[in-house]
Amino acid sequence: MDEWIDYYDSTHTIYASKLHRDLHFKLIARDIIGYIASPDAVVLDYACGEALSAASVADACGKLYLAEPAPGVRGRLIARFAPNTKIRVRSLEDLTRMAETSVDLVVMNSVAQYMTAEELDSAFAVIRRLLKPNGRLVLGDILRPEVGMLRDVLALLKFARSHGFLKDALYGLASTALSDYRQLRTRVGLQRYSEREMIDKLAAAGFAASRAHQNVGHNPWRMTFVARHAFQRN
Repeated sequence: MDEWIDYYDSTHTIYASKLHRDLHFKLIARDIIGYIASPDAVVLDYACGEALSAASVADACGKLYLAEPAPGVRGRLIARFAPNTKIRVRSLEDLTRMAETSVDLVVMNSVAQYMTAEELDSAFAVIRRLLKPNGRLVLGDILRPEVGMLRDVLALLKFARSHGFLKDALYGLASTALSDYRQLRTRVGLQRYSEREMIDKLAAAGFAASRAHQNVGHNPWRMTFVARHAFQRN
């Protein structure tokens, strides 16, 4: 995961435009809010990235932890949300020192593909320790083995067309094809899981999980899973 952390901590071009970036984070925030069961809930966004719309999530819960491994991104989060008393920024290492059973909802969105299988297992162990007995883990944007990059491109173009940045998206795709992202994706690769593989992996980590009807974010060809402690019913 270290090389991906370095990439996202750099000046990258993963978003086609400012509008694309802003819409992306607004959509993610909207979907996260849909999983918040109570205005008093404690929510953890695991490897949250820039989290530009985190204030909206914080408005819907009691406390929001933004955990981010990239130090540069983490510094920007601290500066951006310093006035918001409901938001706390943490490193992934900080999570190992948080109180057990202290979080109602953990969201890990578009992160698993950048982790090795062993890194993901370690993250699940940390999350399981933090979740309250009736807490939930939402694991979003999981890549499927049978779905390739073309589907990602089509999903982006559909999203761009419906929100008015199609020209920027086309230009951005051309730029991405020649970028460090494409080279890194080719060299390091992304982890993919079938529905059964992810449910079994979560079960091995002590969770009972099922696939959600809708993925978090704009890409309908990726998967989201909702998991609880194995002794809780879904």
